[in-house]
Amino acid sequence: MNAQAPDLSAIHEFLLCPTPDAWVQAALAEPELMLVDHANCEKKAAGTALNLMFRYVDNFELLNKMSRLAREELRHFEQVLAIMQKRGIAYPHISASRYAAGLRAEVRSAEPGRLVDTLICGAIIEARSCERFARIAPQLDEELQKFYLSLLKSEARHFRDYLSLAQKATDEDIAPRVQQLLQVERELVEGGDGEFRFHSGVPSRA
Repeated sequence: MNAQAPDLSAIHEFLLCPTPDAWVQAALAEPELMLVDHANCEKKAAGTALNLMFRYVDNFELLNKMSRLAREELRHFEQVLAIMQKRGIAYPHISASRYAAGLRAEVRSAEPGRLVDTLICGAIIEARSCERFARIAPQLDEELQKFYLSLLKSEARHFRDYLSLAQKATDEDIAPRVQQLLQVERELVEGGDGEFRFHSGVPSRA
């Protein structure tokens, strides 16, 4: 991998499966759509962090880490927008993939399970984003390759922060719950999807 990329062994050990080759081929075939949905993902990530800040105002560590995370995600959003503008790529409304919704459907409704699961889902999404940036970057043009590799360090840190906050939110060991949600994530990643999105499974058109 490019020398700029950090050690992602913890990410690869955490996730239960790599991104399928069919997704990579779909991403390479639809680079404009990939950027549009990437912008959406950065917006949603910032929104998730802000929602947690509003919901859990008594958790100072969470407030500080989510504030920083939201700023970083919005900065990434601005960077994606700049690339889209430079390349003359429009920003249409597109449907969301079933990925994040599929994970969040598993979130428990009662506290502290709700917070624990939300944070674990955040860790999983950040880990998968990091894995996909690293997977596809070497096959992109120089500008996108440099940009995607530049995101790896922050995405990996977000993964660690979410996981750490999840463990601190409960007295119980979260490892079994993490594995349950990772299995759901694996099914979403390896399963078929009707359309290509940054977090889609295997696109049926790939």
